[in-house]
Parts: sequence; C-alpha cells; structure tokens
Amino acid sequence: MIRPRSDDSRLRAVFVSDVHLGSRYCRAEELAVFLTGLRCRQLYLVGDIVDLWWLAHKRAVWGAAELRVVEALHLLARQGTELIYIPGNHDRPIRHFCGLILPRMTVRRRAIHTLLDGRRLLVTHGDDYDAVTHFGNFQEAFGNWLYYVILTGNQMTNAWRRLFGLRYWSLAEFLKRHSAAAERFIERFVRAGLDDARRRGVDGILCGHIHRADLRVSDGLIYANDGDWVESMSAIVEDVEGHLRLFTHGGRERSCLPSALPPVRRQAEAA
Repeated sequence: MIRPRSDDSRLRAVFVSDVHLGSRYCRAEELAVFLTGLRCRQLYLVGDIVDLWWLAHKRAVWGAAELRVVEALHLLARQGTELIYIPGNHDRPIRHFCGLILPRMTVRRRAIHTLLDGRRLLVTHGDDYDAVTHFGNFQEAFGNWLYYVILTGNQMTNAWRRLFGLRYWSLAEFLKRHSAAAERFIERFVRAGLDDARRRGVDGILCGHIHRADLRVSDGLIYANDGDWVESMSAIVEDVEGHLRLFTHGGRERSCLPSALPPVRRQAEAA
C-alpha cells in the first residue's frame, strides 16, 4: 500500500496509469486500498485504466476488487478531486470523448500540468512514441506474448512468496532490468518523450505505457513515469510543497525531485 508522506491530507496531484482493469494481471485490490486512502486536488488517470482490449479479446476479470476501484474513484470525485482521464492504447475508444467533460471527469488526449513552482509537464500516455521504439509487427506481437508469459510467472512467484510471508517482488521488473534489449527500448522511449516535451516548449513529460516507474532529470528536462498496477504498483505524486515523489508498492519512496521554489515561497504558495 502506498502512503504518500505529507503534512496536508490533500496532495496537489496524483498520477497513475496502466491499471489494466478487467485483465487477469491487474492488482485491483491493492489499487482500491491506495485510492481509498487518497486525498488529492487532481487525479490524472494516464491511460490503460480500463483494459478494453482485454475485455474484447479475453475472459474478463471483474469482481469485488474491481468494483471497489470504481467506487473509490466516484468517492474521490464527490470529495472534490478533479479527475483527468487521458486514454492510452488499451482504452483507445475513450479518445472519442476527448475534450468533453463527463460527470465528474474530464477526458483529454493529453494535458499540461503546472507544478507549484511554475514548471510545466506534458501528461500523455506514451503510445504515441511506438513508431520510434518498435521495429515491426512480428517483433511487437512476440514481445507482447512474452510479456504476458512473464506476468503469469510473476503471479506464481508471488503466490509462493506469500506462503512464506515474504513481501511482494516483481519478477517482470527484475527480468527487464537485466535485459540489455529491454534497457535499450526504454531509453529510446525516454528520449522520444523528452524530445516531444522539448518541441512543445514545456519542462518535462509525465507518462506511463512501458510499465517502468522512473523519476529523474535528463538534459535539463523532467522525465516522470508513474509505472503501472500489474507489476510495480506505483504512482507519482506532487505534494503540497511542490515536490514530485515516486512511490512504489508498500509505500516505499523510490525517488524525489524537489520543488524549484525556495522553502519560504513553497510554504506561502501551499497555504
């Protein structure tokens, strides 16, 4: 469970993506717990929230945990949280609603989020960069098949670990970090996203899509990836002082980018 650290109960913004709700690999129970304890001014749903591809092609998984996720989102909206839905490739049909304000939710193709210190981030799912990072239909199809095989192994490994009282561990993340090909793919994706942010004249990018949580500054621009809810169970938050923080499973803060404002101004802006 992620417990963002803050003296204020309402974070400025929270970013989650790649939930894949409805697929067998979604960690809906953990996400429901996270959302239930959340208090934020804005919640960005950065694509692949509902896995419409899985629902159309596979046997859907939709039980009590999935319903709790939906109920938690409705509760956040009723409590005054602004929900911004940016569809990805697995919930692509929702892009037909871009530009419209649905009950308690705005659907956008992409968005610009302004941090407390005035820096602007392009918020987009990230599948727009597939043309740069992928090398062909067969390779992509094989990679998708292999990824689902690894996720199945991930489930089996953690079922075994739970029997022995061990904490969650991502086999998929371990294998990706020890694959030179995967690392090259991820760096191509990062470069494509940063190039897009630079062309648009913003200060960085916040995205998902590749299921690799990350938060760093590269070539003077912010690269923030909020990860996923099938492997890392991660989210990026902007706290009331304008710091960007990456949290992963169990509430562990993996990295932090401080606000560019001096402390006195941060306190004044947050008040």
